[in-house]
Amino acid sequence: AMDLSVIVVSYNTRQLLDDCLRSIYTADAPPDGMEVIVVDNASTDGSVEMVRTKYPQARLIASPANRGYSAANNQGSAVAQGGYLLFLNSDTVVSSRALAEPLRYLQSHPEVGALTVRLVYPTGERDPDNHRGFPTPWNAFCHFAMLSRLFPGSPRFNGYFRSYEDFSAVHPVPVIAGSYMMMPRALDRQLGGWDETYFFYGEDIDYCYRIDQAGYQIVYYPLVEVLHYKGASSGLRKESAEIARPPKDTRIKVARESVRAMRVFYSKFYRDKYPGPVTAFVLAGIQVRGWARILRHRLMSR
Repeated sequence: AMDLSVIVVSYNTRQLLDDCLRSIYTADAPPDGMEVIVVDNASTDGSVEMVRTKYPQARLIASPANRGYSAANNQGSAVAQGGYLLFLNSDTVVSSRALAEPLRYLQSHPEVGALTVRLVYPTGERDPDNHRGFPTPWNAFCHFAMLSRLFPGSPRFNGYFRSYEDFSAVHPVPVIAGSYMMMPRALDRQLGGWDETYFFYGEDIDYCYRIDQAGYQIVYYPLVEVLHYKGASSGLRKESAEIARPPKDTRIKVARESVRAMRVFYSKFYRDKYPGPVTAFVLAGIQVRGWARILRHRLMSR
C-alpha cells in the first residue's frame, strides 16, 4: 500500500503553491511512494491552471466554492490512498528529509496520533503557533495578560506557547498547527476528520483536542525543518505581507472568523468544565480581543 498522501489546500497563493509543490516532489520520497492531493478553494489567481500545467501528476480537486480549510482538508482525505496523511499549508517549503523521516517515526510509534516538525519563518525564527498548550481559561489569561512574557521559563505561566521546552529534542505537545500535521489515515477516519464548523481558524486546536481525548500523543519532531511563510491567504501576518496582501475586507472577515472560532471551541469543550463566571469572563475577553483586531484592520490604510 502507498505510504503517504500529502494534502495541500490552496486559496489564491499561486506562486507559493508552486514553490510548495516543487519542494514536495524534490524531497526524499517514502519507500512505498506517496501521492499529492491539491484541494483548491475557488482561487481566482490561476492556481488551478498552474497545477494542471506544471504538476499533472498531482491529484487536483478544484472546488467551485470556498467552504473553508476544514472542509477542504476533508475533501482531500476522502480520496486519499496513503496509510498516513500529511495536511500541509500551501505557504510552506519542505526540506528534503521533511516527509520520509517524520513518517518513519510515526510508523514506528503507534501511540502517536499526530506529528509536526520545526516550522521556521523566512527569518529563521521558529513559528510559535506550531507548539502550544490548550487554550484553557488559565493559559489564555496568562497569554493575554502578558504573564507568559514575564515568566517565559515557567510551565505554570507559559502554558500557552510552552517555550520552556527543549526545542532540539523530540517531545509531546498538546497543540500543533494545521500548517504541517501528519497522522494515520485510520485515525482521521475514526475521528471523523476536521470539524467543518470552523472556516479558517481554530480547527487545528479542535482536532488536537479530539486526538488527545482519543488517547493519542501529539509529537513535536524538530529534527527536520520546514519553511513557513505564514498567513498568506489571510493577509493578517506581517511575515507574509510582502508576498500576499489580500484586500481589507478579507482581513476584517478573517479577524471576525478568528473570534468566532475561539467561541466555538470554548463552547464545545470547556463550557461544561468550568463555572459560569469563568466562561462569561473568557467569552468577554475573546470578544474584546476580536473588536481590537477588527478595528486595527479597519484603521489600516490599505
